[in-house]
This record gives sequence, structure tokens and C-alpha cells, in this order.
Amino acid sequence: MSMFCYQCQETARGTGCTVRGVCGKNEEVANLQDLLIYTLKGISYIVIKNKIDIAPLDELNYQVLSSLFTTITNANFYDKSIEDQILKMIALRDQLRKDTKEENLHDAATFTVNSVEDMLKKAAFVGVLSTENEDVRSLREMIIYGLKGMAAYTKHAWNIGKKNPKINAFIYEALAATLDDSLSADELVALTLKTGAFGVEAMALLDEANTSRYGHPEITEVNIGVGKNPAILISGHDLRDLEQLLEQTQGTGVDVYTHSEMLPAHYYPKFKKYENFIGNYGNAWWKQLDEFPSFRGPILFTTNCIVPPRSEEVRNRIFTTGSTGYPGCKHIEPDENGNKDFSEIIAMAKTLPAPEEIERGSIVGGFANNQVIALMDKIVDAVKTGAIKKFFVMAGCDGRMKSRNYYTEFAEKLPEDTVILTAGCAKYRYNKLNLGDIGGIPRVLDAGQCNDSYSLAVIALKLKEVFELEDINELPIAFNIAWYEQKAVIVLLALLYLGVKNIHLGPTLPGFLSPNVANVLVEKFGIAGIGEVEDDIDLFMNM
Repeated sequence: MSMFCYQCQETARGTGCTVRGVCGKNEEVANLQDLLIYTLKGISYIVIKNKIDIAPLDELNYQVLSSLFTTITNANFYDKSIEDQILKMIALRDQLRKDTKEENLHDAATFTVNSVEDMLKKAAFVGVLSTENEDVRSLREMIIYGLKGMAAYTKHAWNIGKKNPKINAFIYEALAATLDDSLSADELVALTLKTGAFGVEAMALLDEANTSRYGHPEITEVNIGVGKNPAILISGHDLRDLEQLLEQTQGTGVDVYTHSEMLPAHYYPKFKKYENFIGNYGNAWWKQLDEFPSFRGPILFTTNCIVPPRSEEVRNRIFTTGSTGYPGCKHIEPDENGNKDFSEIIAMAKTLPAPEEIERGSIVGGFANNQVIALMDKIVDAVKTGAIKKFFVMAGCDGRMKSRNYYTEFAEKLPEDTVILTAGCAKYRYNKLNLGDIGGIPRVLDAGQCNDSYSLAVIALKLKEVFELEDINELPIAFNIAWYEQKAVIVLLALLYLGVKNIHLGPTLPGFLSPNVANVLVEKFGIAGIGEVEDDIDLFMNM
């Protein structure tokens, strides 16, 4: 096989992409990403072996986060940028071990490459399948994928000025552990749960970063129609990039629209002051192939998810920044203070027509933990009177598979005395349905981006406290979660760490779970897949 990758839900045949990624990445990009991860393991090995204090090593810490983020599904398809990152990390690695006199270091801490050919040759021996034992491989990869999601959230927080060195230290610890052949399966299971614990820390850090700078999300009606001005579409998750774009477009006659996971930005009070912040355009990430042509203006990707564009015309309007990249698209780099110049994007927007309307109306969101806790008395009364029988956490990801129609049908067929708690782009499967409300409480409560799954955990813990329960699993809450990529993995591990059981995961279970590891998740945590909609609803309602 020319590559091997099974980190996302859409991996070929549910077992692994071996020729080209379903996401669109080619074998060279896939193999370079493997080598980048291997380089990070070598850095981590040096840090742990020499007990290096990483707290003051800002550049190294940030670049490790960026490197992990770069390898997330649909983030970076540009081989040259990954090659450059590998060389940068090798240089940082070698500087780190410059003062160490030890010999017999692990290969990951010492290997050298002098060309792209060297990189690809090396990558052939250090990828996923280099771990022969299937169960050990499964646990190692689950930890690594959790770290990728953790790094994404930690980097977003860093961009807003919030850091937690303990999270960075754990990332080194966990990456180094994936090189340790002496660790047993039980020890790796324990490390997997520890990854979940630090996942909670990372999401809490990002929640603090976002709310301290932009205010607590509030109930907001978001326009899904269009205006008459030329415009820029911003996609991804990075609110700091959005903030800079909105600041730079003031008074230019150029409007700004969000796309996919950037939708929840409308819920933050600080962004409401920008009059040219018009609304949300389109749906989940995978529909961009059909929706980007009609937007007409430039598109800025701040994070994943990029889908390789079909036409040169659309590609010429795409800009990337942060950990994203795509061949032929202009990449916007920050200056030494982290500021980005979006003038080229604004100038392009002025030359292009206004967006074509593809829908009209509005959708409501903004139900993060602070807002829901403010409504807690009303929610508790609805539960006590029987007006609300069950909450369904349907957070997570959306994707292209037709099997994901399950989640739309599931939402439509849920009894009218149930409420959906959601976060992430999974909401696009049902957030435009007319499901009504229960005593003024909307039946779909959108907490925000995938990282705002933290809010759903906080809400559940608050309900546990209010109802004076000893176990979170005694609440009338069911978890029916859709997953796609590695940020969903860290959310799942965080929920497992918090003690949540009987989570149903779909539309398929991860390909990286070996049968034995899957059995552990089933037996210890009650993890299950999805079935027929009516059967699953009946099962959940009687749990």
C-alpha cells in the first residue's frame, strides 16, 4: 500500500485509506503527516527522558500544537508546508538535545533528512502500521488522535492569550509513551482516560479564553439570507482570525459571513457590534463544493474542514491561515505579534459580486453553559412536571455519508417532550427543522462549536447537582453522538473520563478500534453503535 490512514469516520471501507484519502489527501501528504507526528514523538522523548521544564519554551510548545493541528483531517493538503514544518521541528528537536550527552537515543530523536525523498523514505517505516500489535496500535492511535483534538483547542486558546503549561506537558508525556514498547495494554487504557482528563482541561481553557474576550454566548437569531454588498466567507473555528477580519473590513463596504463551524461566533456579544457581520451562509463543511460557487466572494479557512475544490475559479478565491493549507491557495501568515493582514482578501472581495441567495430566514443558537444555567429554574420545572422527559446530546460532526440522514430522521421522530442538546457541525442535520419548543424552551439547544461540547458537560454536571444525584448517568440524558475527526475523539475521551456511559456513536464505530479495544469500551463504558431510528428511540426513551 502507498499510504495508510484510518483517523476519520469516512476512512475507506471502515478499515483504512491505502491509496488516497477519502478526504482528498494524496499519499505524499499522508506520509509526510506520519513523519511529522514521528518527529513530535522524538521531541517528546527528549523532553521526558531529560525531565526538561517546557513551561518557558513557548516557541517549541506552540509549534508542537501547530504540528498536531496540521495533521487533523481536512486541515492541510499542501505537501510543501508540511515538509517545511518537519524541517522546523527537526531543528527545534536538535536544539533541544544539543546539550545532552546521552547516546543510544530513540531513532525518533536522532534521524536526519536532507531532501523530500529522504522524508518519504523515512515515512514509509514510521507510520501507523509500524506498531505491529493490533491492540497496542489501536490504543496508541486513539491517544494520538485525542492529542490532535486537544492541540486544536489549546492552540485556539493560545491565539487569544490563554495558556496552560500542564496541558503542553501532558502532550509530551503522551507522545513519548507511544514510543514505549514496555507499556501494557492496561497502562495504555489508563493513559487514554488521562488524555480525556486533559481534554476537559483544554476545552475549559478555550471556553475561558473565548468568554473572557468575547463575552458569554447569548440566545441569538442568526440571519441565513444575504445582503447586497460584496462579501467574505470565513470558515473554521478560530475566533481571533474572525475578530481581525471584522476589524479590517470596517468601513470598506465588504460584508462578512460565517460558514459551518464559525456559525456560533454570532452568539458572542462582542461580535454583534460589527454592522457588516451579516449572517451565516450555507451548511456543514461537506456542502462547500456546491455552496462556494454561489457565494462568489473570497473564502478564508482558519482551520479544517477544507474539501478540495472542483474548479480553478473557486480555488483562486480560497485563502488559508493557521494550520490549514491547500496547493495553489494564498496562505496568510501572522507577524511577530500574531496579527494578520487580510487586505488582499478584502481587495479581492471588492472586485466580486455579492453572494447569491441560497436560502432565507434565520436559526437560533447561543445555548452555552452560562445561558442554559440562567434558564435552569425553567428547565428543572419542565423536567419535574414531565413537560421534558429526556434530553438527547447529539453533538459532534457532520459528514458526506448518506447514513448520516439517520440523525435528521432521529431528530424528526423524537417525541415532542424531548430536547436536543447539540454542539459542532452535527447540528446542521436538524438545526433548520421546525421542531418547536417546550414552554418557550427550544427543542434544539445549540451550544456552539465542537469544542463547546464542554458546555454540554457543564450543563449535565449542573443538572446532576440540582437534582442531587450521585451519578451523572442517573440524569434523563441520552448520548447519541455523530463523529468524523479527531476533535470528536477528544470530546469522546473527555466524556468517558467524566464517567458518562452508554454513549452511542455513529454512523460507524472508529476504524482504529481493534476488536479487543472495542470490547473494552463496550464492557467498561457501554459504548455502542447506532441501529434503526425507531428502535434506537425506543431504547433511549426506556433507558
